[in-house]
Amino acid sequence: MAPIHPQGLHYAHITAADDPTIDWHGTFATYGGSGSDGSITVPFWIEPGGHLGWHTDSIEETQVIISGYGELRTEEGVWPVAAGDMFVLPALARHDLANAGSEPLRAVAFFSGPALTQVFDNMMLPPNSHTLRSPNAGG
Repeated sequence: MAPIHPQGLHYAHITAADDPTIDWHGTFATYGGSGSDGSITVPFWIEPGGHLGWHTDSIEETQVIISGYGELRTEEGVWPVAAGDMFVLPALARHDLANAGSEPLRAVAFFSGPALTQVFDNMMLPPNSHTLRSPNAGG
């Protein structure tokens, strides 16, 4: 497979109807049937002062922080994260990631299956839903 150049991909700008601090950009670089068979890769960045929004993922997620500084928030606590840090989130673990710095927080999320469903507490814009899915996930 040829390398993927993230800067050449189309990133969706995600906000929320009821929380102006939800402010991030992301894309499905690979997913089952498109660049991979059994995993998903999502490069993303969070604007300064922004966060992803509390949510759960249908499958296990590993994140690597590429640049910036932030906070990983889970129901078990809050942890500072910075460039080079990585962490694993079990399927269905409620979590959020916030940018605590003055530059975009850039990261890559790797998911352990070919299709993903994420359920957010807030309504995400787009797609005007509490649910975000990989392009190959039904629903």
